[in-house]
Amino acid sequence: MPSVNEVAEFNTINRIGVLSLNSPPVNALSASVRAGLLAGVQRAAEDDAVDAVVLICRGRTFIAGADITEFGGPAKGPGLTEVQEAIENSSKPVIAAIHGTALGGGLEVALCCHYRVALESARCGLPEVNLGLLPGAGGTQRLPRLVGVETALEMVTSGRHVPAAECLKLGLIDQIAPEGDLESAALAFAEQVVAEKRPLRKVRDINDKLEAARGRPEIFEAFRKGIARKTRGFLAPEYNVQCIEAAVNLNFTEGLAVESQLFTELLKGPQSAAQRHAFFAEREIWKLPDVPRDTPQIEIHKVGIIGAGTMGGGIAMNFANIGLPVTLVETNQEALDRGLAVIRANYERSASRGRLSPEEVEERVNLIAGSLEMEKIADVDLVIEAVFESMPLKKEIFERLDAIIQPNAILASNTSALDVNEIAHATKRPESVIGLHFFSPANVMQLVEVVRGDASSDAVIATSMAIAKRIGKKAALVGVCPGFVGNRILAPRQFQANQLILEGAMPWDVDRVLFDFGLPMGPFAMSDLAGLDIGWDKAKSKGQTVRDVLCEMDRRGQKTGAGYYDYDESRQAAPSPVVEKIIQDFATRGGREARSISDDEILARCIYPMINEGVKILAEGKAIRASDIDVIWMSGYGWPVYRGGPMFYAEQVGLAQVLSRLEELAAEYGEAFTPAPLLTELVAQEQSFRDRGF
Repeated sequence: MPSVNEVAEFNTINRIGVLSLNSPPVNALSASVRAGLLAGVQRAAEDDAVDAVVLICRGRTFIAGADITEFGGPAKGPGLTEVQEAIENSSKPVIAAIHGTALGGGLEVALCCHYRVALESARCGLPEVNLGLLPGAGGTQRLPRLVGVETALEMVTSGRHVPAAECLKLGLIDQIAPEGDLESAALAFAEQVVAEKRPLRKVRDINDKLEAARGRPEIFEAFRKGIARKTRGFLAPEYNVQCIEAAVNLNFTEGLAVESQLFTELLKGPQSAAQRHAFFAEREIWKLPDVPRDTPQIEIHKVGIIGAGTMGGGIAMNFANIGLPVTLVETNQEALDRGLAVIRANYERSASRGRLSPEEVEERVNLIAGSLEMEKIADVDLVIEAVFESMPLKKEIFERLDAIIQPNAILASNTSALDVNEIAHATKRPESVIGLHFFSPANVMQLVEVVRGDASSDAVIATSMAIAKRIGKKAALVGVCPGFVGNRILAPRQFQANQLILEGAMPWDVDRVLFDFGLPMGPFAMSDLAGLDIGWDKAKSKGQTVRDVLCEMDRRGQKTGAGYYDYDESRQAAPSPVVEKIIQDFATRGGREARSISDDEILARCIYPMINEGVKILAEGKAIRASDIDVIWMSGYGWPVYRGGPMFYAEQVGLAQVLSRLEELAAEYGEAFTPAPLLTELVAQEQSFRDRGF
């Protein structure tokens, strides 16, 4: 085929021009792709032997979106708007032939074509909201003209990838092509368009679906209300809604101007920077600098899990979901039956919500067997211990597993804080031992901390990361230290929260500040949800902490109807006068005088020690990258994605500002705020985490 430029080729078949893009891996709209598109459309316009143009992409996908590495940089090559105008204003019909995904800028290009043909396996969407952005090349103005306002609102605020069959029903595409025959089908469609002298249909001129929404602001009011909880704190969803409103209430050109203005505002703002950081961090987390990429992996065909409780059952579901057989081992039949019943109930709940068919429920349940004999899992390739946090118990289990499990298997512990090296030394094969710290509920939460022991082999590490990816988790490789990365960073926040309530703040004050910061709940609401009696021993309790006093009063959280908060029948929380008096009495007995504490102080004392602990973790080599810490906290603890994780947030605030505030707090409240030496060094040398290889 004759080349238009290095990524675009133009060929003519039966008077239909075929403009082919080939820019691996996903044909992103880089400067060279835009230039190829523009040159190809211009060439077709000038060629009297061409009656129509088919725009098709080689490789695994149609144009999958913008090249986000260009965001914020100097403009290169033709702008996307110039390319779109050339397509839309072409004197010859342009047909987009879509396979794989047409996402973001890719779909916006397709919307400028006069017609669209897609494989049944193709998907279309405008997922910019997930990067803290909105479609900035006319997507918010053209989409509702084809699919209607309500559907467009849902698509741009969710970013979901819409299957081709649904796209056809919505009017987003014009025809579905047989699998494996996209080009022939698109050529035939183009010939039909020419033969029937179909009009050059410009989406920008289609207004009937907008007319149906004009003068009906209640559509937008209801939609905003419906997504308010899910999108709390995020700017991009609201800006997307405003753009669809502009499409309804303004003409096309005016709507484009609103879209452009709001896009620029988001692009230059801190939220999109944070969400783009999260996007790249979630991809970088899989890169292991000291584990060769060609490390042979252990094949995982069968999995054993010790413990059928909440964690063990949830972990088992992850493997059954990908078709791997699992055996759950328990010490008594009652516990085993209860665990298997919970698993079935979880699957049936998913089926009731339309996420699984009844047949899929049975398939997955049947993949999970139960046993009271550890010997029944002798032939598994991976065994995960998921009993409660007791080092003697875990060492006893691993000693037994060492004697039973086949030699090449991985022996993993789901411990959330204990020393994986000590557990490994209970076996004669410490190289086979690793930590797989799932987060509760394990069948829902996205994160797994893969805890590398001193002796863990490269094969065990590589296989553990790979199996975590297979079951749909985000896996962060971390080192052994108390609490690993996530819980170690959580500890200083919890300590400060408990100090603050003894100094004058109430639990609901602390929780409100952290909720307003963007976390799903504050430390005291979280304690009530989990149960205040987790790790509490009634026999040893002597009322030494506020929590002890509450547990002794049987205020153990939501499950008892009272904890730090009072709860009604619907588990709605309310500040508790009882707790307020308990805290005041407790503080008085300790010789503390209550004072007024500002929201700014609450936030600084809770957040800055977390950042400081993260810096210590980096200095000790317990996390590979600062961005890995961010992924752990965004995926495992609900740190708001629009703030990019604690380490990214620190750099947005400014490391010098963080250091200065820590020094002020240390002078006021002691060594808990003493800055990490690495933080002091970075500020002195005006370096970022990445500058130092973190």
